[in-house]
Amino acid sequence: MGTVFSFDVRGGDPGRIPAALEEAVLWLRHVDEVFSTYRPTSQISRLAAGTLPLSKCTPEVWEVHRLCDAARRRTGGWFSAGYAGGFDPTGLVKGWAVERAAAMLAAAGADAVLVNGGGDVQAHGGPWRIGVSHPLRPGTLATVVHADGDVAVATSGAAERGPHIADPATGRPAAPAMASVTVVCPSLTDADVSATASYAMGTASFGWLADQPATEAFVVLPDGETWHTAGFGVPGPHSG
Repeated sequence: MGTVFSFDVRGGDPGRIPAALEEAVLWLRHVDEVFSTYRPTSQISRLAAGTLPLSKCTPEVWEVHRLCDAARRRTGGWFSAGYAGGFDPTGLVKGWAVERAAAMLAAAGADAVLVNGGGDVQAHGGPWRIGVSHPLRPGTLATVVHADGDVAVATSGAAERGPHIADPATGRPAAPAMASVTVVCPSLTDADVSATASYAMGTASFGWLADQPATEAFVVLPDGETWHTAGFGVPGPHSG
């Protein structure tokens, strides 16, 4: 998936956790093999090329296809896996994969788990302090999320990878109305989708983010000013 993954696992049965960790790593490798748009032999690449029908894809592709369709409806079309005419679930699949990897370790009895995939995080248990990189000041933090429980943190922006998020209506890079948007909620699948859609939406996303259930957000604007939802920073299971 073109990024680095890290695991922080606390407690649990030492006879079960190493095997669960190996299973989680194998799962992420499997997801990369199936969904990578950089591998011409992946199912997603073959699906896009028209050499593999959806009916012949693995159950995971069917699941992600369904999740992408639900995400498109939830975001009013601002998240789209098909804006370029094919099917590219890149904006959802990493968060979905990391969320499942973390669940594997939690199910194995770990007291606390944090899986980080390229800066997007799924955590269980805690407590955790999750730093969010500042998009305009490399090497510094824009904010810190203090978390305990089932918490996901996803950030979208152009600081790390350049203008890679497209406006689904035009197919061109989204206008840089925000330097970065960070979304905090229980599920990294949902947080990843919401952050991607919000960045594409621009500052019009503020009202939409405020209306999302069990969700908080923190935005850095191009001039360095910030905006956040009313509950961001309030003590709770996913506060900043």
